[in-house]
Amino acid sequence: MAVATGRVAVYTTPRAPLEIREYPVPDPPPGGLLLKIRRANICGSDLHTWHGQAPFPPGLEVVMGHEAVGVIEKLGAGLTQDDLGRPIAEGDRIAYSYFKFCGKCWACLSGKSTCPNRNVEWLGRDASEPPHFHGAFGDYLCLSAGHWIFKAPDDLPDQLISPVNCALCEVFYALDRAHVTIGDTVVMQGAGGLGLYAAALAREAGAAHVVALDRREDRLALAREFGADVTLNVDETTEDERRERVFELSQGHGADTVLELVGHPSVINEGIALLRPGGKYVLIGNVGPGRTMELDPASILRPMKTVMPIIAYEKWVLPRALDFLARTRQRYPFEKLVSHAFPFGDINHAFDEADAGRCIRATLTFDD
Repeated sequence: MAVATGRVAVYTTPRAPLEIREYPVPDPPPGGLLLKIRRANICGSDLHTWHGQAPFPPGLEVVMGHEAVGVIEKLGAGLTQDDLGRPIAEGDRIAYSYFKFCGKCWACLSGKSTCPNRNVEWLGRDASEPPHFHGAFGDYLCLSAGHWIFKAPDDLPDQLISPVNCALCEVFYALDRAHVTIGDTVVMQGAGGLGLYAAALAREAGAAHVVALDRREDRLALAREFGADVTLNVDETTEDERRERVFELSQGHGADTVLELVGHPSVINEGIALLRPGGKYVLIGNVGPGRTMELDPASILRPMKTVMPIIAYEKWVLPRALDFLARTRQRYPFEKLVSHAFPFGDINHAFDEADAGRCIRATLTFDD
């Protein structure tokens, strides 16, 4: 009997086409599961990695991809429930945590979401190493015990669920950590997928003003559909004009929270300057290592502003993000976030389109 095989897309060197390889489909380990991928999105961090701004050493050939949704192909021994205690079975559609906390480091022992080992089983493994299906850019994903898994609401389509475990959860956790509340002024630097989710979340949290900054009018128009009441085109306004507008909205004090969602350090100084004294600057987009900027520390210290990085989240975020999506899907056009679909076999074309900025979120489908 022939052994079933599945495809993965392998990163080899910066900006090189991803290589489609086939490997034997593995059985899941005890307590884990084998996921049949239905949608996998190209996230901004995937683009950073593809450009060579990778959090792993040169020469490692990895299966990227993390923002995805799929159905359970096979359950590992002993796994019978999701993390809310609901029975699960083969064929169930789930959302999952793409990272996995090790449970042994100082961060884990202290109850922090900053585990430095969270991606070891993903970007820390070469594609040639079994079980091969380490990332979501493949027909299957093999998850070991310890990943969070939650049954997906039946009434939400794959298109809406696929960005939840990264884009939506990241900004959900960010706004919670920043304590965004009724009457706040919240600014998003960037109106891509994360910025659009952040606009809706800030609006639902009761923010008085939700401000989106971007250079693309189509994205700014979409931000207004997601709850932004002020949109500013950074190519048509000066930094001083943007600061004046934010301070005007906030009675001369400045924004309570600014979220960096652009992924380039050049926006950081402006974002900090938009804050009120004691305001919070949340770094989310600058995940690629090796890029630097000049910063005047006194601009943070003297007005006692906080710079807060967010790159992972806590377990409670994922089920609440799914619930948020189900409760508010009639108020916001979430289906527009995943704007372009490509067959998995066309992944390199999808990367080119996403890298050129022609997609808010490009998604890969697996029926080709």
